[in-house]
Formats: sequence, C-alpha cells, structure tokens
Amino acid sequence: MRGIVVAARDRLRRGDLGAAPVAVGLVIIAVIFNGLNDRFLSAENLTNLALQMAATGTIALGIIMVLLLGEIDLSAGSVSGLCAVVMTILYVRQHWPPVLAVLAALGVAALIGVLHGIMFTQLGMPSFVVTLAGLIGWLGLMLFLLGRGGTINLPFDHGIATLSGTWLRAWLGWLIVAGIAAAHLAAALITRARRAAAGLRTPALPWVLARSAALLLLLGAAVAVLNTDRGVPLTLVIFGGLVVLLDLVLRRTVFGRRMYAVGGNAEAARRAGINVTAVRVLAFITASALAGFGGILAASRLAAVNQSSGGSDILLMAIAAAVIGGTSLFGGRGRAYAALLGILVIQSIRNGMDLLSVDSSVRLMVTGGVLAVAVAVDSLARRGATR
Repeated sequence: MRGIVVAARDRLRRGDLGAAPVAVGLVIIAVIFNGLNDRFLSAENLTNLALQMAATGTIALGIIMVLLLGEIDLSAGSVSGLCAVVMTILYVRQHWPPVLAVLAALGVAALIGVLHGIMFTQLGMPSFVVTLAGLIGWLGLMLFLLGRGGTINLPFDHGIATLSGTWLRAWLGWLIVAGIAAAHLAAALITRARRAAAGLRTPALPWVLARSAALLLLLGAAVAVLNTDRGVPLTLVIFGGLVVLLDLVLRRTVFGRRMYAVGGNAEAARRAGINVTAVRVLAFITASALAGFGGILAASRLAAVNQSSGGSDILLMAIAAAVIGGTSLFGGRGRAYAALLGILVIQSIRNGMDLLSVDSSVRLMVTGGVLAVAVAVDSLARRGATR
C-alpha cells in the first residue's frame, strides 16, 4: 500500500494526473444521470452507449496524433465523410468486394494526410489553415460524389453494414478480457524488469499489480453487463483494438518516442537527429486514415451515407474527446487511451440527456463546460510541473 501511495504522489508532483480526473468525472456523470433516470445504467442503454462511441472515438484517436505535435486537424470530419462516400460508391455502385472498398477508402484518406503533411512541412502553412482548407474542400468533393440524390444506402443484411450489427458470444467476450488483462500485466512486469536491469527507477510492484487488477475488474464488469443484453458489439472491440494498437505504437516504438520528442520541443528533437518532417507527415497520415475509418464505422451503423456524413458536431466532439481524455493542447503529452476516456465522457453526457429529453442546446453547453474544465486542469498541471 505504501508503494502505491508513493507512486501516486510522485505522479502528482510531475503534474501527471493520468486518468484520475476523467474517472472521477465519469463516476459523477453516472451517479447524476442514473439518479435522474434509472435506465441510464441498464444493460440495454450501456450497449447503445458502446455502439455510439466507436465512430467518433476512432476519429478522436487520429486527432490525438496531431495534438501530440501541438498542432490541430480541422478536416477530420470532412475526411471521414468523404472516405465513407468513396467506400460506399465502390461497394454499392461499382460492386467491389467490401474489404477492397474499405482499403481503397483508407488509401484515399492516407493520400489526404500526405497532402496535408506536405503543405504543413514544406510550404510552411499553419496546420490550422491547411486543415481548415481541407474541411471545406473535402466536404465539397464529398457532395460532388454524392450527386443530386444526396444519399446512398448500404445493404442491411450483408457486407459492411453488418459491422454494427455483430455481437460477440459471451465466452469470446470473457476470453478477450482475460487476454487483455494478462497482456497488460506481462508488459508491465517486463518493462519493470528491464528498467531495473538498466539501473533506472521502477514503479512499485504493488502499484503494477493494482493497475492490472483494476483493469481486469473494470473490463470484466463491462462485459458482464453487456452480456446481459445483446453482448459485446464488434465495433467496440475494433475501436478498443485500435486504442491498444496506437498506444503500443506511441509507447513502445521509436516512432512513438519521436512523436513525443517533436511535440515537446521540435528544435531539440531536430538537433538530436530526429527527422521532424517525416514524423509530422506520418502523424497527419495516421490522423486522416483514422478519420476515414471512423467515417466507415459511422456509415456501417447508419447503413447509409448522405450529405451530413462527417458533419454536424462530429469534428468538435472528436477534438473535445481527445482533450477531455487528457491529451495536452500544448503537445508532447497524451495517451491513446485519451480517446476512449474522452469519448466515454462525451457520449455519456449525450446519452443521459437524451434519456431525459433535454434540449441539445443544454447538452452542448454542458459539454463545452466539461471541455473548459479539462483544459484548465491540464494548464494547472503543467504550471505545477514547471515549478
């Protein structure tokens, strides 16, 4: 217990609050909305909440990549809608196989990311202007491809639309939970052993075990609740898999370390021999590809694409989710899990207010207030860490 307390105290001194503020916020949200409507924590509503998270959460993952550089991507919503339309046209009208249609759409997203990255790095254009132009231009291209009809429907009973209608069997959900918990504990113990062998400071063993146990209990509770309804949705597993994969890339690869280095201090990274231009371009490519995949997931859930695909408040909610989850707007700090935590907060607020039939204007004001608090906490944590 003393080791856990010491580890937590050291993190606070560094200004690293981790997921604690978001976890506390989620508990408060759950208590308030369940007190106002006892359906909020029901298995059926939590399953719907899981379905609602995947598309916007995937786009938020891409936003995290550019935020880590201290930049912004305002084109994510338009890119998601455009890629969904490209995929649907190839699949429905050109009769491409579903997998090839999805890969082609993601290829378009990657090319968009290359273009944004080159404009930012080679032409010296601010990322705000580059992606604002993309927001407008890619939206126009999407509307052009849709034509006068404005809507293209996907088949409900097969192909891409079934992504959002597929549920895992109960035993498979439990198997995934056990695998994630075991992998988390093994990775933590291996990292601790390597740090100890290198003579570096290591986290206390009770702290490592407590984190893995907490993850096991949390995921187990979620699967238990979802299994009492329809089961674990496949789209949630896909989104969760992307979160884990991106987290491994950022924390366990050379590219990830370079991302944090460039975001923390680009000039210092350049002098250390890091190819800053390549890192920035790859970040924009990843952001656009994830935005495109988020649009595909959204199209799967709606079983259609239309003129509002990628529009409305999707971009704003994706950015808000990344920031609320703990990604710093100042660059150099954040985790892939920020997208998961942030979108859980955003969708919980939306879902709870929908259950209460609250006007959307109130929901937007509440979400804006939560975002302001998250940025304030980040600013205060950075100020405390520099003292």
